[in-house]
Amino acid sequence: MPLRPLPDSLLQRSDLWLGHKAQRISAEPTGHAALDALLPGGGWPRGAISEILLPRPGVGEWKLLLPALVRLSQAGKRIALVAPPHLPYAPALAGAGIALECCWIVQPESAADGVWAIEQLLRSSALGAVVGWCEAADERVQRRLQLAAEQAGSGPLGLLLRPPGAHQQPSVSALRLGLRPEAGGPRIDILKARGGRSGQSLKLAGQAA
Repeated sequence: MPLRPLPDSLLQRSDLWLGHKAQRISAEPTGHAALDALLPGGGWPRGAISEILLPRPGVGEWKLLLPALVRLSQAGKRIALVAPPHLPYAPALAGAGIALECCWIVQPESAADGVWAIEQLLRSSALGAVVGWCEAADERVQRRLQLAAEQAGSGPLGLLLRPPGAHQQPSVSALRLGLRPEAGGPRIDILKARGGRSGQSLKLAGQAA
């Protein structure tokens, strides 16, 4: 009888030893030391998709994402923003440290076109990160994007910003975070962390490291 893969509910248990868990996870630091300390590999996983669930745009997602995006763009890596709900203000991006010549903005005509664009960009070794606003992504779409990220290996970071209702859907992503506004800075809930522990929470406050 062929062996079946273990469900995520078991993979995330701290009392379960897995031989392949000793493999080093390739990651890009988020730029937030307290968050990196909680994430497997110490940052955004490479060769995988990271989901960020938002109750609405503008609750702190840029504060979360900017340190890594700034670092990558200043190193000459291109950053693709796919289907942002509001057109980013170029002077604000430049003021935050983003190298504008390395920033692409893609405005697809439909949700399906947006998924296709994210999938193609994830396969490109010329990019440092793909940030996609993805309202609807069922398990089939998630698997397409995860496969594209895996095939790219150490290619761009795959960062998907999704509505809170996505929490009710199964996830094949390596990392799923929830972001919610609080006084003094947004709070991050680690909802899923492949190779690590979920259920942890921290406030994103102060300066990034």
